[in-house]
Amino acid sequence: MSEEHTSEAPLMLSVSGARGIVGKSMTAQVAHRLAAIWGDHLVASTSETPRVILGRDSRPSGTEFAEAAARGLSDAGCEVIRLGIVTTPTVGVMIGATRASGGVMITASHNPAQWNGMKLLDGMGTAPSADIAMKIMDRFRSDETTPQSASVSEIHQDSRGDDTHLAKVLGQVDPTPVQGCGFKVVLDSVHGAGGPIGATLLGHLGCETVLLYNPPTGDFPHPPEPREENLKELCSVVIDAGAQVGFAQDPDADRLAIVDEKGRYIGEEYTLVLAAKAWLQRFPGIPVVTNLSTSRMIDDVATAMGSSVHRSAVGEANVAEVMRREGATIGGEGNGGVMVPAVTWVRDSLTAMALVLELLASEGRGLSEIVDEISTYSMIKQTIELSGEDARARLLDGIRAVQTHYSGQEDARIQTSDGVRVDLAAGWLHLRASNTEPIARLIVESGDQDSAEALALEARRIAGL
Repeated sequence: MSEEHTSEAPLMLSVSGARGIVGKSMTAQVAHRLAAIWGDHLVASTSETPRVILGRDSRPSGTEFAEAAARGLSDAGCEVIRLGIVTTPTVGVMIGATRASGGVMITASHNPAQWNGMKLLDGMGTAPSADIAMKIMDRFRSDETTPQSASVSEIHQDSRGDDTHLAKVLGQVDPTPVQGCGFKVVLDSVHGAGGPIGATLLGHLGCETVLLYNPPTGDFPHPPEPREENLKELCSVVIDAGAQVGFAQDPDADRLAIVDEKGRYIGEEYTLVLAAKAWLQRFPGIPVVTNLSTSRMIDDVATAMGSSVHRSAVGEANVAEVMRREGATIGGEGNGGVMVPAVTWVRDSLTAMALVLELLASEGRGLSEIVDEISTYSMIKQTIELSGEDARARLLDGIRAVQTHYSGQEDARIQTSDGVRVDLAAGWLHLRASNTEPIARLIVESGDQDSAEALALEARRIAGL
């Protein structure tokens, strides 16, 4: 990743696209230039005029940045289809539905309201590969003139995004059993892009829905990342309403966190586990794909249902690549992201909600009971600041030291596709460089908190971090 501008207002450039502070590092000029460079790449990749899908989340600044991005794509020679305020997975759905060459989503995901950014999507609806993304970012940082095609292409509006997305999701579940349960659901959409389409989906599934912060105004009522400390109100409302489940989306609705009927935040790590459990009830034995930083709970559930788990480097593009290789029909990440390619190759909170409700209908019991039957682990996620010119070299040395140390242990299984992950009988650790920030990430998981803390201390000692 890279930072541009000042430390007070960085423009974060990574494989995921760009994020910055509105009016400082993230400006209309940035949006226009990055979109034009991405459009120029798509033009060079096809003999026809590439079609590009453009959406934005509900942040007020998105209006200006969507206009600038549309001009940049058009200037590069792309046909632009604008969807307005939609979720990131809706852009992915429409890339497939219109056979587009790629897409741009104006969003800063779970970042606070003063941030905005751009996600770049390829013709599969996933983030471009690291190699392609870095070439795009290198061009953006260079002195190269912003691309300008000899012929400016057309910009169209399309209002079918939500309906197309909903049809795809409903096609992957059996709505009738869910409708028959008449579930009461609380949905916290944090005034993000997922509110209207999320409420519509729940209505189609026969749910009585209590809506929190549904209109897509972008005026976030609490920090928008769907973490436990930000969802106290959702937990309380679930209890007060007598709801069977509470759902929380992030602003671009690619992630989902869940609260059980007791008002207990069960966390984003359970989202993929519960969705996969529902999926494997209908398709037993099919492989599941997730990344190296995701909880071992998914392995336990998959093994119990006759399936296997394949792991990729962190990032949905990497998950998608392994899914295609393994022929997997479900995958995702432990950050609340569920991917069902029959809907889209993008993480999708709507698909996740539908599958969790399907699981509740098929099990005929409370979510808390289902969750309590899944083996629990203690997970620690640590952020390690990297500073100095030799910071990355020191991290790589630390990763190699961890790999060398554990390679001599008989019970250790080591994977090195993204830093190093070491699986031991007592737990696992994953040490890697972040794709989006100048930090290292260490994630460990074990049977209890003391064991997890001991494993984290040991990993940092070995790595010298």
